[in-house]
Amino acid sequence: MKLLITGGAGFIGSNFVRHWLRAHPSDQIVNIDKLTYAGNRQNLEGVGAGHELVCEDICEANLEKYLEGVEAVFHFAAESHVDRSIDSAEVFVRTNVLGTERLLAAARRKRISRFVLISTDEVYGALGSAGECAEDAPLGPNSPYAASKAAADLLARSYGKTYQFPVLITRACNNYGPYQHPEKLIPLMTTNALRDIPLPVYGQGAQVREWIHVEDHCRGLEAVFRRGRPGEIYNLGTGSRLSNLEMVQTILRLLEKPASLIQFVADRPGHDFRYALDSGKARRELGWEPQIAFEAGLAETLRWYRDNRDWVESVRDDSYRQYYSQRYENREGYLRNL
Repeated sequence: MKLLITGGAGFIGSNFVRHWLRAHPSDQIVNIDKLTYAGNRQNLEGVGAGHELVCEDICEANLEKYLEGVEAVFHFAAESHVDRSIDSAEVFVRTNVLGTERLLAAARRKRISRFVLISTDEVYGALGSAGECAEDAPLGPNSPYAASKAAADLLARSYGKTYQFPVLITRACNNYGPYQHPEKLIPLMTTNALRDIPLPVYGQGAQVREWIHVEDHCRGLEAVFRRGRPGEIYNLGTGSRLSNLEMVQTILRLLEKPASLIQFVADRPGHDFRYALDSGKARRELGWEPQIAFEAGLAETLRWYRDNRDWVESVRDDSYRQYYSQRYENREGYLRNL
């Protein structure tokens, strides 16, 4: 089988490439990635001969050329960092909305048999202290990032309804695992703790997130591809929910670092309070279940960042340092040692 994967040099995409080729070593993958700061060739080292990396922008590439002979598309490519979307939304709209529409149109013209759009629980918006979002919950995105992902979901849905194009949409909770860019919560807190520099926590850290190991997410995506019904949406979650402060405290405990490293900073504008997914549909229809217990998976992830500090330093490029230095220079200045 030949697959097209977009954004396959990023965190989840590169883990999916590894997952797929381990399970299906004779398959071929064409991987289109623009290789922005969040995409990294090193994430794909050693994946095997069945993989071809194409450095292109999906908003500009001749997508039909790359879809030749392809049976299925997994669309990961997206700008994904909420803070960056708050500072400047335009690139999120371009990549996440226009890029998705161009890919859908090209895949439809080439009569692709399955198109899996990887979305996020953030499209549902914030929950209060109780409840879960099922797939039929109304969308209520609150950040420019989440709004751009919701727009992509609706475009995909429209292709299914209007053209009977075989689209499947997945919405996962927060991922963790190896190869995640150190601007995200777990790798940022881990790498700062390993260097004994402050760990920035927005507000009082009360916001609650649900967590899934990236390998469980990859297994879920394959289950959606194999057994999902075209036109349907599938939530992929675990029920493992912690406040951000609880997550940071757990990281410090596992690394045997002091809680005094925690530094509270001004909260993010419009910070969603709580996300929680009802994943019963994926369990019932796909036979999928997460397999990695949260704390065991987290401990393994922390070891990966500890043992791969060269990788961490290689992705802490000048633009990353500059972005965070500017963002926090008038708050706590905690990144002065980056």
